[in-house]
Amino acid sequence: MRFSRRALVILTTLASLIGANLLISTPAQAATSCSGTVTHRQSFSYPGEGVIGELTIYYNSSNGGTNSACFYHRGQSYGVAANTYVAIYRCSQTSGEGNECHNVTAGTPDEGRYASYAGPVGVTGTANYCVGAIGWIEWHGTNIGVFTPFTRGC
Repeated sequence: MRFSRRALVILTTLASLIGANLLISTPAQAATSCSGTVTHRQSFSYPGEGVIGELTIYYNSSNGGTNSACFYHRGQSYGVAANTYVAIYRCSQTSGEGNECHNVTAGTPDEGRYASYAGPVGVTGTANYCVGAIGWIEWHGTNIGVFTPFTRGC
């Protein structure tokens, strides 16, 4: 009988902890993917090795406009684990392609040692707004990519 009581106490405690965790969890973010209409694509090269990375921004009309970004490994970097980073921003501007983005809303960036790409990262509510993205790959000890978000998809 004692074993059954102990098991009941443990199960009740566990159920309470799981229930509390569900109540205080962070809000869900909009699902994003590296798909949709490509609004910007930019390749990056390493001297003597050609293209090793590509930042791509996508758009779809869900959630008042959703943009996502991925930074892909290309050429000799494809399949090689390397520090890779990507982030996307909804800019305050509604026009002016190629200007520095004055970011209003930032998506959660993605960074890690990846062999094929970082991302997807996304931001919603982008209909009628420009977006900007940054991303890079560390290749032979040097970060190669874009470090300032410029307005895209305006």
